[in-house]
Amino acid sequence: MPGHPHNNNQMIVIDGVDGAGKGVQSRRLKQSFLDKGFDTILTREPGGSPAAEDIRKLLVEGDPEKWDSLTELLLMYAARRSHLRDTIWPALEAGLWVISDRFADSSRAFQGIAGNLGLDLVEQMHNIVAGDFQPELVLILDIPEDIALQRALARGDGEDRFEKKSSEYHAKVRQAFRQIALNNPSQYRLIDANNTIDQVSRHILEAINQHFDISLSLSDE
Repeated sequence: MPGHPHNNNQMIVIDGVDGAGKGVQSRRLKQSFLDKGFDTILTREPGGSPAAEDIRKLLVEGDPEKWDSLTELLLMYAARRSHLRDTIWPALEAGLWVISDRFADSSRAFQGIAGNLGLDLVEQMHNIVAGDFQPELVLILDIPEDIALQRALARGDGEDRFEKKSSEYHAKVRQAFRQIALNNPSQYRLIDANNTIDQVSRHILEAINQHFDISLSLSDE
């Protein structure tokens, strides 16, 4: 896989259901890294590079039935390929820390499990696009899907195609993320996101400090 850094994996992903607080927590985490003098970028999916942001619009706007799960997955991985090639891999090669708001586990949870494609198909696609590349640590923000959905819809940003899917779908997504995290405790941490923002931030920092043996602290935003 060209441009694929094996050695210096300083990629951390914050993932979970829509409305779990990933945006605010990933911004705070970046600030905690910067406060300690670490060169760090914050990126997101779908998106994270100019080409991938173009694809994002296709995915997150419009009618929930516009694409089937397989088309969603293909679009997600087209965006992810650009994100890896143009943003993530060059940053890791340069020795930066990379924080991503969502990554491949969103495809596993949304399209693989909730969208009924199956995890095998998602893994095949991942291998084609990313080779054996995985982030070093994934933090899954876990919150009851009804609370998360209320938060997500309250944003009113027009990027609500997934939020408009059924409550049953969102319940499946939450269970999927829990299953993924619990199946691989060395790479994943399940973070209870049904807490104050500061409490969630502290749990995230504890998990990262323990995993990487560093000493980040809560930033005074």
